[in-house]
Amino acid sequence: MKIKGAIFDMDGTLVDSLMFWDYLWRELGRMFLDTNDFKPSEEVDRNVRTMIFTSAMSYVKKQYGIKASEDELVRFATSKLADFYRYDVKVKRGVIEFLNYLKHQSVKMCIASATDMEYLRIAIESCGLSEYFEFVLSCADIGKGKDQPDIYLMAQNTMGYRAEDICVFEDSYVALETAKAAGFKTVGIYDKYNFGQERLRDASMIYLSESNSMDELIKEINN
Repeated sequence: MKIKGAIFDMDGTLVDSLMFWDYLWRELGRMFLDTNDFKPSEEVDRNVRTMIFTSAMSYVKKQYGIKASEDELVRFATSKLADFYRYDVKVKRGVIEFLNYLKHQSVKMCIASATDMEYLRIAIESCGLSEYFEFVLSCADIGKGKDQPDIYLMAQNTMGYRAEDICVFEDSYVALETAKAAGFKTVGIYDKYNFGQERLRDASMIYLSESNSMDELIKEINN
């Protein structure tokens, strides 16, 4: 696969962070739902993972009839999130090796994430990723999630390449199906906390399964 540009998701693709939702569900249950073992439905859990964070909290409030205001929920969740990104998030296997390879190949790289920019910056700094990416985009700033192509088209416009010269790296089938439909090349990254691996595989030109690490892509891209 020949590419000039690479658009990376952050959570579940570059870093191990999607376990945050399991942690947040427990804490949210204790704080607002009077239970120590709250678990959402699979549909709710799946949907929030590609939403803008404020939209996710509004959605959770409506789904479970939480009496606290949306602002209270967002403040509660974001206080947990900042420390999580600062102290707990780690880069996934093979990521640094692959990013170094693309950098030496002069591939333009960016991050396009549903996570708020504040937390993206914390994660990028704590994981030592800043040297690899020319710019970072957040769905929260655009106002649209990855079920719509806006964030990928904005990245493409900034890079100045055709969609077919850019590859999108994602662990979410919703996001990768969007990117594929918009004409981008696609790589699907397995993450045990995400849903729909069959659909992710179907949307992928290259699919990295549970047993693969990202550095294995070196032999597949620009070689």
